[in-house]
Amino acid sequence: MIAHCINNKLKVGFAVPRKDVVVELAYRFVDIFKNNRIIAVYGGHTALLEGDLIVLTTHQLYRYEHYFDLLIMDEIDAFPYKGSEILEAFFKRSIKKNYILMTATPTSELINKFKTPNCDIIQLYSRFHHHPLPVPKIITGNLLYLNYKLLSEVSRLLHKFKQIFIFVPTIDLSKKVYRFLSLFFAYGYYISSKSDKREEIIRRFRAKKYRYLVTTAVLERGVTVSDLQVIVYLSNHPIYDSNSLIQIAGRVGRKKDAPEGEVIFLARQKTHEMERAVKEIDFANSQLQNMF
Repeated sequence: MIAHCINNKLKVGFAVPRKDVVVELAYRFVDIFKNNRIIAVYGGHTALLEGDLIVLTTHQLYRYEHYFDLLIMDEIDAFPYKGSEILEAFFKRSIKKNYILMTATPTSELINKFKTPNCDIIQLYSRFHHHPLPVPKIITGNLLYLNYKLLSEVSRLLHKFKQIFIFVPTIDLSKKVYRFLSLFFAYGYYISSKSDKREEIIRRFRAKKYRYLVTTAVLERGVTVSDLQVIVYLSNHPIYDSNSLIQIAGRVGRKKDAPEGEVIFLARQKTHEMERAVKEIDFANSQLQNMF
C-alpha cells in the first residue's frame, strides 16, 4: 500500500509513539524503498520535513495539518500515545484522506471502538515468512535459583553463538544485572530510556560488538535483530502485562533467515499475565496452522 501511494505521488506518513522505533523503521524503509526519499522526523531531528515517505513520532504530527493522503500509525496501544487526548488530536488533524491503525496486541475495547461502517478490521496471524511465533518457556523459583538459571541460560545461548536481549523491569535493575553478568561474560552492555547514545548501542549490537544486552521496556517494540534470543528476568513483575510480554516475545524469529528462537521467562512465580501471553501466542499459532 505504501508503494502504491508513493508511485501515485500521494503523501504518506508512518507514525509511531517512540523515537527509537522511528529510527529503526526509517532504517528498514530506506533498505526497501531504495529509489525514494525516506525522511525520519522526531525531536531534535526536524531539519527535513518533506519526503516520499515520512516516518515520524506521534508528537511530530502537529507539523502536518490535513497533510497525509495515507497515514499509517503503528503501536497505537503504546506509551505515550495510548490515553493521550493531545496526541490523538494531532493524529486526527494531520489526516487528509485515509488512515490505518495497527497493533499486535489489540484489546476488545479497541476493536469495538472501530466496529463501524467506515472501518475495516483485519486480523493477521501470520508473519511474512509463515513460521509460528515463539512460545515462551516459563521457569520459576526463588531469587537465588533464578540468578543461577540466568547464568546457565545465558551461557548456553552464548555457546550456541546466539545474541540475547535480557529484559528487566526497572532501569536500576538493568545496571545491576549487567554488572552481575559482566563478572562471567564479556562483550555485553545495558540500555534504558536514560541511556545516552541509544542508537549507537543498538548499532554496536547489530554489528555483534555486544553479545548480550540487558534492557528495559525501551526495546520492547520495533527493534528487529536477526537470530535474536530473549530472556525476561523477573517476568512476574507488575510492569509486565500479557501485551508487553507478547511484544517482548515478538522480538524473536522476525527474520526469514532465522524464523525461530527461544523466549525464556524467569519468574518468582507464574502469573496470570504470563499464562495469558502464552495462551494468546498458542492461539495465534493455531490460527496460522488453519491458514496453511
